[in-house]
Order: sequence, then C-alpha cells, then structure tokens
Amino acid sequence: MESVNKNKEVTQFLDDQNHPFRSEIEVLRLLILNANIELTENIKWNGPNYSFAEQDRITIKIQPPKNLQIIFHCGAKVKVQPKGKLIKNDFGLLIWKENNRAVATFNSMQEIKKNALQLSSIVKEWLASSR
Repeated sequence: MESVNKNKEVTQFLDDQNHPFRSEIEVLRLLILNANIELTENIKWNGPNYSFAEQDRITIKIQPPKNLQIIFHCGAKVKVQPKGKLIKNDFGLLIWKENNRAVATFNSMQEIKKNALQLSSIVKEWLASSR
C-alpha cells in the first residue's frame, strides 16, 4: 500500500541513512500518511516529520538506531498544557511525557504490524484533537 503523500526528499534522506530499521521506518511512514490524506511529510529533527494544518504533529525518531519512536506532539513551541491527556484511547502504546506529548516505541517489524490498527487509530485521534 503506497501513499500519494510520500515525500521524495524524505525517501532519499532515509536511503542515505543505511538505517538497520529501514523497512520498519517505511511501514511506519505509510501507516501515518495513510491515516490522514491532509498530512505533509518532511525531515525535521533528523527524522521523518508529519505536519497537519501547517503544524508539526508527529515525528519518527530514528536515532540512535536501537529502536524507533513515534513522537506525538504539538510542535516545537511550548504551549499551555491541556487539563487532561490529548487523546483518550492510546491502547497502552503511548508513554505520556506531558498531556500533549506522548511516545510510542517499537523494537521490531512484528511489534509494528501487531499494533498497526491501533497505531492508525491513535494517529487519527491525535490529529482530530488539534482541530
């Protein structure tokens, strides 16, 4: 399943990395991009980054190459914290850093595929929370 929103510069950046989790990164890219057609992909913070309504919202942390982390955030600028967590259902996949920032960590393709539906749901809910 390919996404029409894949950025060729991101693909080239990742190809140049020779990353041990390259296949896993590709699955995560497609999963995130296919969750919402309004996402745009670029490179920020040395990894694939996804913007929604011109706001950075999701970043895949690929360094150091011991695992992959999907960081759900509300951009780089400090914002007032919401009273509660930004989304309700995180399926036990997220570690909350603040009420508007959470991290999902994956160590293998098996983990990613096992949690693909839940992860897609998290991406959709995360983006909906910013409208």
